[in-house]
Amino acid sequence: MTHGVLVVGALGRMGARVRAAVAQEPSLRLRAAIEAPGHPDIGSAIDGDVILADDAKAALVDCTVAIDFSAPAATLAAIRAAADAGVAYVCGTTGCSDDERSEIAELATRIPVVHAPNFSLAVNVLAWLSREAARRLGAGYDAELVELHHAAKRDAPSGTALHLGEAVAAGRSQKLSDHLLLERAGEIGPRPEGAIGIQTLRGGDSTGEHTVMFVGQGERLELTHRALTRDHFARGAVRAALWLIGREPGLYPIDRVFALD
Repeated sequence: MTHGVLVVGALGRMGARVRAAVAQEPSLRLRAAIEAPGHPDIGSAIDGDVILADDAKAALVDCTVAIDFSAPAATLAAIRAAADAGVAYVCGTTGCSDDERSEIAELATRIPVVHAPNFSLAVNVLAWLSREAARRLGAGYDAELVELHHAAKRDAPSGTALHLGEAVAAGRSQKLSDHLLLERAGEIGPRPEGAIGIQTLRGGDSTGEHTVMFVGQGERLELTHRALTRDHFARGAVRAALWLIGREPGLYPIDRVFALD
């Protein structure tokens, strides 16, 4: 059986790679693609006979699942339509506010949803390793994260960096928001006990690099992931879409998709 897929943000950096990944999966077929209203290519054909549209409700008619790497406002509009249509939703949009995340969780009571900051298997294994390292090393090792993304990225720190920070916090039985340190400038005094520092770098065309450091007395453990293409993110999203089809409504963690829970 072939399942129809809607790609939200179809002409974006990730949207293009998701379309390519869908084309490589025999059980999925691109049925619809949307972009923001006013996009100059609305109404044109992409990937053969798919007409680029800006109306999620109409686009979802022949779809079983949607895959979305766009922006928060576009995501909310599309996932609302998906909830009305009963279409499963894979969402990689980052930069959502607390209210936006809460609405996505509420909509997930009606449809199955995976909302994750990163769909790379290797990155999610990195999060698992970071959680275990934090648990086993204990309070004697200071946690610092450094991330680098391309100059056009809009949110900082990245959703992936925050996800990794949450993994470290979980390994320490902490809440990230209570220990997160995002900048250092001026006379700052000693490092706060239990702090989890995240430093953000932006430049060039970097697809994404993340290093988690556990800095102890006389030694340092570094765990690093470097993305050279966006294809592994797209493949992970397709894997999540296949996993999600037929599930009961709910907000599923990416760890379930990759059997890391």
